[in-house]
Amino acid sequence: MAEFCDLQIHIDGQQTFFTNERIVSRFCGKLRKIIKQEKRRTQIRNSGIEIDDFPGGADGFEQAMRFCYNNGAVEITASNVSLLHCCAIFLGMTEKVSSFNLLHQTEVFLQGIFYWSWSDTVTCLKSCEPFFCYADSSGLIQKLLCSILAKIAQKTDVNLLVSSSSSSSSSPDKYFNSDELKIKPSSSRKEWWFEDLTVLHPKTIQQFVKILGAYGNDNNSLVLTRFLLHYLKIAVRPNNKIMNSKTSEYSELANTAVHGVISIGKTAFSCRGLFWVLRIVSGLGLSRECQAGLERLIGGMLDQATLDDLLIFGGHNGGAYDVNLVVRLIRLFVHDDKVTLEKMKKVGKLMDKYLGEIGPDQHLKVSKFLGIAKSLPDYARDCYDEVYKAIDIYLQSHPALALEERSRLCRCLNYKKLGLEACKDLAKNPRIPPRIAVQALASQHSIMQIADQFVNDDYDSKYNQLVSYNNSNNFMNVKELKKMYNYKGRMGQMSRMTTVKGVPPQNTAMPRFC
Repeated sequence: MAEFCDLQIHIDGQQTFFTNERIVSRFCGKLRKIIKQEKRRTQIRNSGIEIDDFPGGADGFEQAMRFCYNNGAVEITASNVSLLHCCAIFLGMTEKVSSFNLLHQTEVFLQGIFYWSWSDTVTCLKSCEPFFCYADSSGLIQKLLCSILAKIAQKTDVNLLVSSSSSSSSSPDKYFNSDELKIKPSSSRKEWWFEDLTVLHPKTIQQFVKILGAYGNDNNSLVLTRFLLHYLKIAVRPNNKIMNSKTSEYSELANTAVHGVISIGKTAFSCRGLFWVLRIVSGLGLSRECQAGLERLIGGMLDQATLDDLLIFGGHNGGAYDVNLVVRLIRLFVHDDKVTLEKMKKVGKLMDKYLGEIGPDQHLKVSKFLGIAKSLPDYARDCYDEVYKAIDIYLQSHPALALEERSRLCRCLNYKKLGLEACKDLAKNPRIPPRIAVQALASQHSIMQIADQFVNDDYDSKYNQLVSYNNSNNFMNVKELKKMYNYKGRMGQMSRMTTVKGVPPQNTAMPRFC
């Protein structure tokens, strides 16, 4: 047996094959040439032949050798044709070397590629991943992707993949449930191929997008954007095998998807849908341009957001939530000229809830808490009771906070817009600095004095004056003001009743309220 194994071939420095020189030279033009060159310089029997970067590694070379030792016969299937084809090109197994050689046989098999089943085509594409560069340079990837597109076109209008659609009936949110925004597989025939292509490598998907002419800034297709988002959603799952690839391999796909979202804009994506997109692409190396464009869209619709939308994982930003993102979104919202007072107050209530949610985070810095609290103008809040509650929650979670920091935190409050109950609680709260408590009580006392000046016989007209005065000076919310004025009004009415009975007002003792 030893005399037949007269040639050693080392593949990628990992595995050695003992072969027969005559047999491999009969089919492999490249090996025949290497053997002739080596014989002129050294004893090939002792050293062998070194081959690096072989398509498919040792497995690919073994498949090629099986063809040679089987006298040029091999069973070609959709799962092995891509490997055999690339090996045949690498080893020069052409018709010039031997008739009906391996390259010819694979080319004949590939001629029927457009008649393959859908699953066979996807399987063949998937098999190209270990030697993608060879498959791509040989044109095999493009052939397979064109076959994929042809099959998609049989059941779907392929023009939707390369042109935008702003119809509300095509809105991505229509195909997602309200909780997780998952695609409904039976909701439209346009998505039947989405799930099958998620098994492919990101390099293959990049080629797919490039063939459509929708790569990067050129993407304005709603259907393609939805597919890319679905693909990336599957890819970022923790236990997904595809995610073994480098994150950088997904960055261009993420940028392409976001460019599509930006070009389609508010006509197809709700605020919740945009936050969903942001969660998917945030960890995939998104470019600054795409990140800014996506945040600009969300910022313009911030009044439609919910608390759950804002609770995005902070990653390595030093906190449980990405507070910096929310600050940027608020700034974009505030600087929008189209924002109405109603929308501003709606966002104000949302931010009060957000402050209460992030307050318990022990890693949250005072500066970031204040960044949210001070990001909105004062008129966005009619009452600061919720802000005070959030501050109290924060102080409970940060008991070691210095007096100066606690005072700095409380200065974001507008004491004149605190309710009576909140002000009482603040005054007795041991976590609030004494100076802050005094300032809050002083503000409430000044409001009481102003209210006293307006209490007289003309109750209704003066109440309206007091409301107008309060609004112009941003003192307190109207409900608390009305409660306090009614109390003063009752006092005045009781005083007038004693006068009617003929009892001098100066000798009348005011009733005691227990």
